Amino acid sequence: MHSRNGDLLHNARSLRKSMTREERRLWFDFLRGYPVRFRRQEIFGNYIADFYCPDARLVIELDGSQHYEEKAVKYDKERTAFLNACGIEVIRFSNLDVARNFEGICQDIDAIVRRKRA
Repeated sequence: MHSRNGDLLHNARSLRKSMTREERRLWFDFLRGYPVRFRRQEIFGNYIADFYCPDARLVIELDGSQHYEEKAVKYDKERTAFLNACGIEVIRFSNLDVARNFEGICQDIDAIVRRKRA
């Protein structure tokens, strides 16, 4: 079990109910039925990750355009460093990647999960 800020529980539940179109697509069309379990909106310390696979210690982040603004880039780097320090690998895809290369993203995720579980 990892440390988590219980104050974020309401936020995480809300984010699960209001996923972006790209998050819904990845969840319902791939991760939910994937043979290795993923969780949505998982809390780590003071951060909420989009998707987390405990068996592979892998976080998947889907980034909208706001993630490319200077303040968000800094925040994402801090979050990634925190997760890496916890022994968790973070992979990022843009929302545009989901729209244009969904099959490729699914193949990448599968390859990473297989590598990390080997």
